[in-house]
Amino acid sequence: MGTEKRTILVLLDYYLPGFKAGGPARSIANLIHHLGDQFNFKIVSRDRDLGDERPYSDIKTDAWQSLGKCEVYYCSPQALAFLAVREIIASTKHDVLYLNSCFSPAFALKPLLLRRLGFIPKKRLILAPRGELSKGALALKTLKKRAYLLFARAIQLYRGVTWQASSAYEKHDILRIVMPHPKFVIVAPDLPGSASPGKVSRKRKKARGHLKLAFLSRISPKKNLVGALRMLAGVRGEVKFNIYGPIEDKKYWDECKKIIASLPANIEVRYLGAIANEQVAEVLAEHDLFFFPTHGENFGHVIWEAFASGCPVLISDQTPWQDLKEKGVGWNLPLNRPDLFEGALQEYLEMDEASHKMFSERAQIFGRAKILDQVVVEQNQQLFSGDAGV
Repeated sequence: MGTEKRTILVLLDYYLPGFKAGGPARSIANLIHHLGDQFNFKIVSRDRDLGDERPYSDIKTDAWQSLGKCEVYYCSPQALAFLAVREIIASTKHDVLYLNSCFSPAFALKPLLLRRLGFIPKKRLILAPRGELSKGALALKTLKKRAYLLFARAIQLYRGVTWQASSAYEKHDILRIVMPHPKFVIVAPDLPGSASPGKVSRKRKKARGHLKLAFLSRISPKKNLVGALRMLAGVRGEVKFNIYGPIEDKKYWDECKKIIASLPANIEVRYLGAIANEQVAEVLAEHDLFFFPTHGENFGHVIWEAFASGCPVLISDQTPWQDLKEKGVGWNLPLNRPDLFEGALQEYLEMDEASHKMFSERAQIFGRAKILDQVVVEQNQQLFSGDAGV
């Protein structure tokens, strides 16, 4: 007689078919790709993508429906009221409640308050902060976030919560900011997707004195497009910088446009809008370098996709992707040293096709190795199989 599979009730702001919010939806989709046969996943999310006024087409709103290896409940705005969230959680049989934010009002604060007040069944609760507790992330809207964390500590909102850290760095952030007992912080890195991005072949030839860069993420302060544009100003040679992603913060984008207008004539910048997940690998494969000086990522799926697409990266040191220069696949540099970024850009611009090809091949091998990392799969299995915090 087999053991009944555990049911994981997942709450997050945005899920498939959405793509504009980036990482968390990808993290959950990849988790289900790897573990959907071992656990029953039920997902509760919004019925529309980030910034959209209309729901997704071809879905049922406020009802359960099958999607691949999981079931999804797409909430209308009315279904995100306090008592409505309580009803969804209380009426859905589950063994583990899995939250994917510290700060989401609907999908973190309300469930945590409901649990603290005893209004929902007390089940094991796992919270993945998804990089929200990094120094770079907390530096944005810092007063509001710090006030919330003080409030949460005062009412013991996180009592008995199991925390998922995607890396040793994030575990340190959780212990420093939230201060749970270390036994309640489990390191289980985000899982990459399938092997398909590794099949993309690079068609572009790199010419010395020319550099084609990609930035692919939400246009918001955390992703630091302003910093990227400023770092480009002193680069000598022909640079084409393509920006992909939804404009989340219009005021921030206005600041970006002012910097773009002030750049010298050798720097050509184009904004090419948001692209769907299935387009990402092909787009990145057409660029020499992925340029992403982010203020903080707990994983950075687009960084992994760049590697798997044979596109080396130039990123900040605020991600789990470290020692990239030593691996020969790119750079991870401190944000307080823009001169180092400029030096790396200049070095890559002057690189010829033969050297770039070696970088590209190493990057692709590095990305593919992450797909095959069975240890990470087992760490995620153990995260949901344990009972800590119940």
